[in-house]
Amino acid sequence: MTRRLCSLSRQPAPSFGPGLTAERQAALLAGRRMWVNGTVLHYCFLDTDHDASVIPVPGTGELRRVAWAGGKEQLDVVRECFAQWEALGIGVAFAEVGDRGEAELRIGFQAGGGSWSAVGREALAVGRGERTMNLGWDVTAQGERGTVLHEIGHALGLVHEHQNPCAGLHWDDEAVYAELAGPPNHWSRETAYANVLRALDAGESRGAVWDPRSVMALPFGPGLVLEPEQYRGGLRPAERPSDRDREFVLRWYPGTAPGPDPLVPFRSAPLGLGPGEQADFVVEPTGTRDYTVGTFGDADTVLVVFEERDGEPRFLAGHDDGGTPDNARLRVRLVRGRRYFVRVRVYSVWGAGQTAVMCW
Repeated sequence: MTRRLCSLSRQPAPSFGPGLTAERQAALLAGRRMWVNGTVLHYCFLDTDHDASVIPVPGTGELRRVAWAGGKEQLDVVRECFAQWEALGIGVAFAEVGDRGEAELRIGFQAGGGSWSAVGREALAVGRGERTMNLGWDVTAQGERGTVLHEIGHALGLVHEHQNPCAGLHWDDEAVYAELAGPPNHWSRETAYANVLRALDAGESRGAVWDPRSVMALPFGPGLVLEPEQYRGGLRPAERPSDRDREFVLRWYPGTAPGPDPLVPFRSAPLGLGPGEQADFVVEPTGTRDYTVGTFGDADTVLVVFEERDGEPRFLAGHDDGGTPDNARLRVRLVRGRRYFVRVRVYSVWGAGQTAVMCW
């Protein structure tokens, strides 16, 4: 029986200006989806009467409106899976919140809508009323916890491991298209190619070692893989993060000893700025300590922090990323009870419209 599979929409690769070496471009591709080590990712469940959308009924051509809310048992499985990832000792924490405006990750359970997730920081470009993750079937069923762990892996920035170019998989393309066109997936040829057959670019994948047991691989039955011979009987990934999954995630998120105030006091939605535009935000720190203030989105940006004194902003610190498509970042000491203004200005088209500001 064919398993339900995770389907991701293919995102266009970013364009880079002239003068960047292939190694530099690969590094930018590899890191553009990853969060900063030490980030607290807030998640919420979308469950109001307005949280619904119209989707096609597979195999019928009909449309129907289906709610995004999930039952308590499903919510509990997701909570446990977030805790399972965090228990690996990674340098990213997860916190459930009730206000979707505070959540980078917004989760729905729309039956028939497939299972998918925004990959890493792509979630910042999703509207606050929209899902960044959907779990489209009963994740409380036996063997389905791996689906939730898989989608959380995407939220951390991980991609499909079976598409690693180092896997060396030779597929029977037409067999894959035929298998996935039928129930329960009902995938088009374009979807099947994007999520199965397309080998990732070197800068998108997890490196030179392929992990067939990765929770980020999809399960496949016999007759789809022609070579290597040992996988003609199918691919069966683990139902939990593998040792190599943990090793890879710890490279990006090694973690640090907890500080005196790990609370994230401020973060913004994507700014939607174009070249030459700027935006200001108020920061009111919850504790006195050194904070990291940074921009995200690979735009050419300048970041400035002002302290409010006698109703006027006074320059405190600033950073120019030097005209490269990197994230501007600085360390600055903020005092509890005082107000600060964070200003970001976009100078080039690199990442324009996607840049966000975070303070942690």
